[in-house]
Amino acid sequence: MTDALNMMMKPIFGVVADDLTGGMETAAMLVAQGVNCAFVTDPDAVASLGDVDAIVVAQKTRVVPAAMAVDKTERAVRALLARGTRQIFFKYCATFDSTDEGNIGPVADMLLAVTDAPYTAFCPSSPALKRTVYNGHLFLGSQLISESPKRHDPLTPMTDPDLVRVLQRQTKMPVGLLAHPAVSEGGASLEQAVAEQAAQGIRHFITDAIYDRDLDAIADLTCDWAVMTGNATIVQHYPALWRAKGLLQGEPHTRSLRPVSGKGVVLSGSCAERTLEQLGDFERSHPVLRINLTGIDSAEAAVAAALQWALPKLEAGPVGLSTSAAPEAVAQAQASYGREGASALAEQIVGDLAVAFHQAGVRRFVVAGGETSGSVVERLGIRGLNVGPYGGPGIGTATTDEDDPVALCLKSGKLGPVDLFTRALASMQNPETFA
Repeated sequence: MTDALNMMMKPIFGVVADDLTGGMETAAMLVAQGVNCAFVTDPDAVASLGDVDAIVVAQKTRVVPAAMAVDKTERAVRALLARGTRQIFFKYCATFDSTDEGNIGPVADMLLAVTDAPYTAFCPSSPALKRTVYNGHLFLGSQLISESPKRHDPLTPMTDPDLVRVLQRQTKMPVGLLAHPAVSEGGASLEQAVAEQAAQGIRHFITDAIYDRDLDAIADLTCDWAVMTGNATIVQHYPALWRAKGLLQGEPHTRSLRPVSGKGVVLSGSCAERTLEQLGDFERSHPVLRINLTGIDSAEAAVAAALQWALPKLEAGPVGLSTSAAPEAVAQAQASYGREGASALAEQIVGDLAVAFHQAGVRRFVVAGGETSGSVVERLGIRGLNVGPYGGPGIGTATTDEDDPVALCLKSGKLGPVDLFTRALASMQNPETFA
């Protein structure tokens, strides 16, 4: 196996993503930039991939115990390094979803240890989505993240906007800030800011970024670093640099997804306001079943009742099923089952439904929510996907590579147009229509 790996092209870029929606979005951005990018959910699949420019390994590590997140991510990193991957990128959410126990800090610490990198940077900003960092503070539009709806997140509430403080609580390594004056100047000024702080022992750098040109400067700074971390948006700024360095040669790689027919469903577990709006829009033209976690006897009973409701309706067109709820209902469910228990119950229900629907002939799945997407893909036994070009913020579209393919649209809970569910299901039958 070692000889075979040595004969393969060494990937330029290896991404370890802490959920499937973000990982697929990252892959889609690279595909749209003409990068030949593979997407897998199992580190063991990395060795068998053919010659590619980039590899994304996406796993459910955002809200699992920190030690588990570190172990799973390390497996992925070592698989990528065994392929000779030039740079490792740790992808997490633009809202820096984590807790004081992790998982961003512990995973980043591991990345430095495994690669022997002297330091790394953290760039969650997405200016187009109004997720920006200034003076180390994370903003959602004009609001500090701690004043936004993100403070009500059922698993990773963001109540402190200062990312230097947030990250420092997750790591024993010193955390510094690359402030906006240095970022806006870029080049030598930014390199000097890194050198000065690194000389003082700083190994983790939060980066200010307000504008796309700030991301250009950060990408230029970090293009040759062994380890970089951030949201997917910064990834779009690397391919042009790779081409300028001669790392990407020849014509840009192109990829289009195959059409997939079959029945369609929407499975939603996200409690984000945007997802609730999208469900409401979908319900105007399609049946939607909302599953109240506090009103069920067991996951098995909830799944049986949901299937009894849904299967007859599938003959007439797509349906939606949701464990999503407003903050008040989420609080009730957490009071009944605990924070992790409520989440696990919702994921079990949606995962069981995905398997049952697939057995009933469903081949088009729209899944809302990072943890929910991970449960669905895992339960369907999917280890790799052909990811299509970028279709919009927080959205990834893909198909499985088999004779009876499954089409998937995995979307971040907080993002996407209001009519996404209807559009995505329709586009799976004609992928060229989705944009």
